[in-house]
Amino acid sequence: MTSMKDISAVCGVSVATVSKALSDQSDIGEETKAYVKKTAREMGYLPNASAKALKTKRTFNLGVLFVDEAGSGLTHDYFAHVLDSFKRTAEAKGYDITFINGCRTRENRMSYLRHARYRGFDGVVIACIDFDDPEVTELVKSRLPLITIDRAFPGRLSVLSDNKKGMRDLLTFVRRKGHRKIAYIHGADSAVTESRVSSFYETARELGLEIPEFYVKEAAYRDTAAAYERTKELLALENPPTCILYPDDFACFGGMNAMRELGLRIPEDISVAGYDGMRVGRHMEPQLTTLRQDTRRIGTEAAGGLIRLIEQPEDRAVGQVVVPGEVFEGKTVGLIRG
Repeated sequence: MTSMKDISAVCGVSVATVSKALSDQSDIGEETKAYVKKTAREMGYLPNASAKALKTKRTFNLGVLFVDEAGSGLTHDYFAHVLDSFKRTAEAKGYDITFINGCRTRENRMSYLRHARYRGFDGVVIACIDFDDPEVTELVKSRLPLITIDRAFPGRLSVLSDNKKGMRDLLTFVRRKGHRKIAYIHGADSAVTESRVSSFYETARELGLEIPEFYVKEAAYRDTAAAYERTKELLALENPPTCILYPDDFACFGGMNAMRELGLRIPEDISVAGYDGMRVGRHMEPQLTTLRQDTRRIGTEAAGGLIRLIEQPEDRAVGQVVVPGEVFEGKTVGLIRG
């Protein structure tokens, strides 16, 4: 492994000069600094992480706390894309990311906060988790630089998908297609669900739609089996809906399976719309109508915001960054005339 001593021998300068050049200090000439840096790159020099941490008081490592209710991990399409964007942005700024252990069964496991401190994370991002968990509350109340995704906390910075506008835009699109009998299978109780459901009812009133109580049902996010069952219940009604909205695209597939089992064609006999904007939905036939969330921007904003909190602690930024999505029209919502 190349050392600063090796670089000093090639450059013909002292180890102290090499150290100053690599740490971008101003008391050496720019020409010497550029020459040392170029030589270091060509020799494949990598600074020792521990030494760098001692000098900067930072580890350049960010913790990621990500546990979803279904235990789907990084197969969770929406959050996989958000965290991929987060990772790319963080790495471009010189940071690594490490997942915080969320295993509840391991003996002598650390709390989330203890794990974060043990790893020496400069900051933490929290995504898709039970935000009412006491361990999460402990982490949020700590002094660690921290940002949350899809849940806001007082005194903390958060990045939120605009679920209120997203549901408004999606329902408005369906209504413009002529549908008046619109059912909604929403996700389990959470801040995201609350925002979408309230927007659904509010938008329905503004559009002059009457939504019977039995048109609104619950199924956990990404639960195709539950979506299948709720769909069959809706289609068994004496006055069934002409369009069903689902909590996410993945759950929507379960509903579509139920429709096809009943011999219904999509969208000729029944219309459907999902939420999230999974890429696979654009490659199926017919293309899935959905609200496409801007996962790239959500991840980028989260990484950028967290790094600013770390590098500019005097800024103490708090509040919410709200990221809008857009309706992907697809072909699963048919036109009703008259």
